[in-house]
Amino acid sequence: MDQYSYQYISGNRQLANYIRYNPIWYRYLSRDPNRVLEMEKEAKKFYGKTFPQRLEKISNNIQMVGMLMQFADAMKD
Repeated sequence: MDQYSYQYISGNRQLANYIRYNPIWYRYLSRDPNRVLEMEKEAKKFYGKTFPQRLEKISNNIQMVGMLMQFADAMKD
């Protein structure tokens, strides 16, 4: 792995953890250091940080709050 890739990954804790869980990326980055951005995209998918994943998480939380409110209303009666 070249020095730039190593410094970039070392500076980002999530990328460092991702590469530890997926060691194949050591090989990919050793062969082609320009794949760092590709690895970063894969790490975002892994950690659920993409826009659709965040939107789904927010939607699920809103549904849960709605159900809790319905449950609280049912308990009042």
